[in-house]
Amino acid sequence: MVVAEVLTGLALLNKSVDFIKTNLNTARDISAFAESIGNILDAEDQIQKGRSKKAKMGIADQFGLKTVASEIIDAKIAAEKRYEISVAVDMRFGNGTWKSIVDERARRLQEAKEQAKERARIAKQKQEEIMEVVGIVLVILAVCGLGMLLFYILSKTW
Repeated sequence: MVVAEVLTGLALLNKSVDFIKTNLNTARDISAFAESIGNILDAEDQIQKGRSKKAKMGIADQFGLKTVASEIIDAKIAAEKRYEISVAVDMRFGNGTWKSIVDERARRLQEAKEQAKERARIAKQKQEEIMEVVGIVLVILAVCGLGMLLFYILSKTW
């Protein structure tokens, strides 16, 4: 699974880089490359996730020369491709364009994480409120039940 993720990431990276390099000079705006740029950044993320999932492998696989060399080379290839595209995009659309893209993506990812945390907090709060209401209803039912039981017992003795 880990090797497949890394290979998928590298294939996606190569495909996106080739597309951008081939079509960069004919583009009128950066939106023509939005998907490919997103693919490059996603591919890099896949490669990093693949590296971090090595903990699930056996010790021999994790620390073997082939695995270590493969991890390092794959990461270097990804960084090299990303640098090539960053230079090409900056040359075509102006200095700082690539940095703006990466910064905006990071901001949006952070925003999405914060929204997910907020939704989880709200859901937890609603769950706690529901449990509190259920607890109150159960206490009321228990008190009513005891009251009715007492009434029944006392009405029999009179």
